[in-house]
Amino acid sequence: MAEIEVKQDLRALNNQTAAKNRRSFNENNIFVLNIMGSPGAGKTTLLENILPELAATFSTVVIEGDLATQNDADRIRKTGVKAYQINTNGGCHLDARMIEDEFRKIDAEKTELLIIENVGNLVCPISFDLGEDLRMVVISTPEGEDKPLKYPPAMINTDAVVITKTDLSEYVGVSLDTMKKYIRDINPKVCILEAGKIDGVYNTGSIVRFIKDKLAEKRSVN
Repeated sequence: MAEIEVKQDLRALNNQTAAKNRRSFNENNIFVLNIMGSPGAGKTTLLENILPELAATFSTVVIEGDLATQNDADRIRKTGVKAYQINTNGGCHLDARMIEDEFRKIDAEKTELLIIENVGNLVCPISFDLGEDLRMVVISTPEGEDKPLKYPPAMINTDAVVITKTDLSEYVGVSLDTMKKYIRDINPKVCILEAGKIDGVYNTGSIVRFIKDKLAEKRSVN
């Protein structure tokens, strides 16, 4: 009973901080995207390919979450976008307090789009609200077409699922149609997007349009 109460208290505290973050983001008209996925799903590669077009339209900042190293933040900076690295030192997810602390380093008045790449994990990050406007889960074809069935909470608690490395599906014996069916069986309302190479070019057009549309929706409401 005591262990359950402690977990509930920690979750409640995180939700309070997430609500505070959300107010800060809204006050500064910042759209926040939380990207989640397993290690190797292609989250950082996806960012490298969508950031040039997004940053050409919106003042963009990225927060990277990893157990250790500055590697992913360094990769993002090479795209010309400002990036801040959070090392959790063994923690399997980012939490609202970490984002609150990192947000203090960001020039909010000059930021329109904040993208958070969560720690590589498809379990823990799903349970922690960071104050984001939009959640995006990334899964890749080499992880298997039954990946959605193994992680139903991730499919349920997200706004979009991006299937990456679609160009490898035939080589790893994965049916994209089956993968999509499993996702829709769990969450019929989720938006399913694809990213992969077509004629040697990494195709992310639909993902960029989706993010732009969601950002525009928020601005129209505010």
